[in-house]
Amino acid sequence: MKFAIVLFALFAVALADVQILRQDSTVEADGYKYSYGLSDGTSKDEQGELKSIGPDEQAIVARGEFSYTGPDGVVYSVSYVADENGFQPQGSHLPVPV
Repeated sequence: MKFAIVLFALFAVALADVQILRQDSTVEADGYKYSYGLSDGTSKDEQGELKSIGPDEQAIVARGEFSYTGPDGVVYSVSYVADENGFQPQGSHLPVPV
């Protein structure tokens, strides 16, 4: 009986909804910042700002990082820049372009 109760408790914990543990955001005229952390270990931090890319052109440049636990139990972390050249992720688990 004790085994069944423990098994049920573990199953209930595994099915529990993911909770937001922290969340913050700031939006200003020239940029933004936001971050969050979840109870499953997922987290994200990002900041963006306007960048002049020409005499009359501006683009938003976003820089950030996120991490999550994959189905294999490994924590994956990615840092990135997203700008006029596209999304450029980096992580030890990602292939490096040649």
